[in-house]
Amino acid sequence: MKELVYHRQLLPALERHGSRVGFHDGDYHGTWNEHGDRVLRLASALSSELGVHKGDRVAILATNSHQYLELYHACYLGAGVVNPLNLRLAPSELAFILNDSGTEVVFTDALFAGHLEKARPELENLRTVVLIGEGDAPHDAKYEDLVTAGKPVVPEEPEEDDPVVLMYTGGTTGLPKGVLLSQRAEMLNLYHVAVAVGLGEDRVYLHQTPMFHAASMAAVLGVPALGGQSVFIPLFDPGQALDLIERYKVNQTVMVPTMISMLLHHPSFEPERMASLEYLTYGASPMPGALLERLMEMFPDLDITQGYGMTECSSVLTFLTAEDHRQGGELLSSAGRAMIGVSLSIQDDEGTLLPAGENGEVCARAGNFMDCYWNRPKETDEAFRGGWYHTGDMGRMDENGYLYLVDRVKDMIVTGGENVYSVEVENAIASHPAVGQVAVIGIPSEQWGEQVHAIVVPKEGQQATEDEIIEHAKARIAGYKAPKSVEFRSEPLPLSGAMKPLKRELRKPYWEGRDRSVN
Repeated sequence: MKELVYHRQLLPALERHGSRVGFHDGDYHGTWNEHGDRVLRLASALSSELGVHKGDRVAILATNSHQYLELYHACYLGAGVVNPLNLRLAPSELAFILNDSGTEVVFTDALFAGHLEKARPELENLRTVVLIGEGDAPHDAKYEDLVTAGKPVVPEEPEEDDPVVLMYTGGTTGLPKGVLLSQRAEMLNLYHVAVAVGLGEDRVYLHQTPMFHAASMAAVLGVPALGGQSVFIPLFDPGQALDLIERYKVNQTVMVPTMISMLLHHPSFEPERMASLEYLTYGASPMPGALLERLMEMFPDLDITQGYGMTECSSVLTFLTAEDHRQGGELLSSAGRAMIGVSLSIQDDEGTLLPAGENGEVCARAGNFMDCYWNRPKETDEAFRGGWYHTGDMGRMDENGYLYLVDRVKDMIVTGGENVYSVEVENAIASHPAVGQVAVIGIPSEQWGEQVHAIVVPKEGQQATEDEIIEHAKARIAGYKAPKSVEFRSEPLPLSGAMKPLKRELRKPYWEGRDRSVN
């Protein structure tokens, strides 16, 4: 008998909470009955009106909303495989993902429909664009028309190993990789989070991390299924977030440190405005020690927790609990201990397990990992070599099982909660005719945690300005990936024996006296 499918989570909640209002999105205030009716109609219409069947990819390029949640739930009930798209991708990156995934149907809103239209000439499979909400934007069908046309019939239960989400993450080769996750993986991740942080009817959750991001998944699935209320903010805005927290007495949310900093520094911020907040989880980027200390001093009764993970594990591996935070000290620089059901190890380059205190690559085993990288069997095998998932992060574990991250094997930069792979930025900059050598690193930023910094050695007799390098990069990759600063050097970059830039040496002057333990 199976259990790890979303039918077993959502359908009982629809019956149990039927007439309760639980979904707040602008002027929309829906009950579980209304949410269930719309989800089932949407699932039906995906098949009858759009020709989407089990296993077909359904992409979403839109801001947070109750419609986004409905699309997730319809797909998790078996109507299709949801492919949530990063809102900050360049048109060429969108085109690559949609072509690579074979996506034929994209849901978008008026804010991003024009962005999708720029990519459309390159799209090989797209046949239908569905507009969420109103607006003068290119589209082939309207969301509400689909809901009206569908029938409120419960789809047949999927199998536990059926794929349910294809989420693209940055690639070290410069191309995004599709992470294919099953019902089983997603439900196990939900169970892990529910055990660690708790979810239930008392929760009022503010969806303010982007719903395309893996960090949002436990709340997208678990809050409605366990009777908690969902409050939506389309795009993060600290003033609007404060208003919503006050209005709906929000008591739980997830934020990246950049968002927390923006909230605490907003002109309208007063601690009393966040008095209802009881549970705050952070992660996805470096947490400055001073910011964490200020937060804990300002809200001593707030249960602050931290999660560490990645898209490939649906998304959480370790957790630093509220009790850990209150204990303080060195634990505040830790990423916490393994979630229930997760095994962690630190390994050297040969796959040997290292003892407590020694640095190596963070590896993990659990049931909430991906099935594969989409159409990339070699990269999948490499990631799971030796029966462990290799995270690409360097770290150590202490004798009590707490994980401390010390570096990133793949030189990933985490800026404002977004992952940026340095090689992707380097490839974009290296195409500039004046660039001889380039290395991209993350340097400290009060606003973003880390910011993308390029170190450029011009070709002999050539020159370029900082603005020229930045604009050259922005023409080829998403704006958030482009460097925020450029340093020019006349001497060649320091190289390793393998002729690779020694990025640790390049980073060292910027991180002297600072803690680059990241989440």
